Amino acid sequence: MKAECEFVTQDWDGIIPALQAGKFDAIVASMSITEDRKKQVDFTNKYYNTPPALVVPKESDIAGISPEDLAGKVIGAQGATTHANFAETTFSDSDVKVYPTAEEYKLDMVNGRLDAVIDDIIVLQEFLDSDDGACCKVLGTLTPREDIYGPGIGIAVRQGEDELREKLNAAITAIRENGKYKEINDKYFSFDVYGD
Repeated sequence: MKAECEFVTQDWDGIIPALQAGKFDAIVASMSITEDRKKQVDFTNKYYNTPPALVVPKESDIAGISPEDLAGKVIGAQGATTHANFAETTFSDSDVKVYPTAEEYKLDMVNGRLDAVIDDIIVLQEFLDSDDGACCKVLGTLTPREDIYGPGIGIAVRQGEDELREKLNAAITAIRENGKYKEINDKYFSFDVYGD
């Protein structure tokens, strides 16, 4: 867009009300395009779509990622996220604990209070690459349900701000077409984060 941007830090659980109140103009914070959120904000086209994953302690005896494999286990997730919704819906025979932030579930994971955590694979891989994350491993990635996750991650803007949304869509399309998206992708990831 060739626009000058100012970045604003905002707690996740108040991010949509803050956008609606005009504290900032767009949410670029890994927000899934869901039907519930579309009732409050408008979205650009997706700019990436990576799968959710489960992380467990390295010595875990959990054999797989099915609901049966995780029955009776304690799973951590950040509250007010699609991952928490997915965990509560999919792993109904598990004890799903929701946390205000990802940092808090990571702390409980490191301290042995959780059997598994669910989040985006990128967030979890970043955790595993840290000193604290050395305790753990990826158990596997999950197939995201579109009824929970939507078609991917988009940029949220206030409803009716069509001009801004279309400028953002044009910028996403341009970097996909001119190779800049692939250049950035390949610098940070070993797989295509755009998704199918």
